[in-house]
Amino acid sequence: MTLISCLSFSCRRHDRVTNTSFYFWKTVYKANKTESDYLKNLHSHKLYMRIMDVDMDESGSTPVPVSPISFQAKLPDTVEMVPVVFIVNNILKVTTRSQLNALAGNIVRFVNGKVEQAGKTSFTELQIDCDWTASTRENYFYLLTQLRQVKELKGKTISATLRLHQLKNQKGSGIPPVNRAMLMCYNMGNLRKYGEQNSILEISELKKYLGNNVTTYPMPIDIGLPLFSWAVAFRSKEYIGIAKRISLDDLNNKNQFVAIKNNIYRAKTNLPDYGLKTNDEVRWENVSAGNLQATATYLSPLIKADTVNVIYFHLDEATIKAYTYDNLEKTAHLFR
Repeated sequence: MTLISCLSFSCRRHDRVTNTSFYFWKTVYKANKTESDYLKNLHSHKLYMRIMDVDMDESGSTPVPVSPISFQAKLPDTVEMVPVVFIVNNILKVTTRSQLNALAGNIVRFVNGKVEQAGKTSFTELQIDCDWTASTRENYFYLLTQLRQVKELKGKTISATLRLHQLKNQKGSGIPPVNRAMLMCYNMGNLRKYGEQNSILEISELKKYLGNNVTTYPMPIDIGLPLFSWAVAFRSKEYIGIAKRISLDDLNNKNQFVAIKNNIYRAKTNLPDYGLKTNDEVRWENVSAGNLQATATYLSPLIKADTVNVIYFHLDEATIKAYTYDNLEKTAHLFR
């Protein structure tokens, strides 16, 4: 074998196992043909389902479930359920160790009940979602450690979401005591800043956080990619919120808006249904298939794990119809 062929062989990367999945972030699950077709056509055998938020009760003294999911239909037999529980960061500032001990057990019991409602007998992974900070990491990591001690979770995978600032600032944020991390590659820009930027996903912004921080992270990393869009509203160039119920078709309605820049529109009249007044401006932000694929191309060589889960946020008919099966399959394929 020649030197050139030896080098070529040694540099060739073995195929990585890449699994395509979706988040389900609605409070009601029911049968939906379009959503089911996306799962089927992308060979998605897992669905990461938000079970509940955990926040303090009205008295501010006890952690309780908030807006839990309900099931109007059973999950398909071909789809495994990964329960996801969102922990509101502020509760970790005031909870005691004894409360966290109780919370770990309560989370598992609540999750088990919802898994049963979904028509499943068990699950193999529990994911915890929390935007923890340096000031709350001790309590958060303690809660994760207590979850690992719960008898019903023995032998199961516990994963945690990982935001970009937590990845970059590992010294301050710490490394969560879990089996896998799910890197949220979205919501990275300054949403409140007036301008033409895309705060959902911009490669230039992503590069500020990733690089060697991904390669050296001490556990397998999965990738969360955005499929959503939103309309960011400004009044006199000051942020006033996300304008609800606005679509791109609405913004292109010349009776209501005028386009003034690449992705910025100005209201021509008062639009109370959208919470807008005359001359308010709206920045339309979405994620193109090309942007998803550029992200995958950049990220793929940084990931060293033999298996990676690519998880799209989220499985919702109105959202996913903007992407073809080929769009999403090609993105996932770039991680292989």
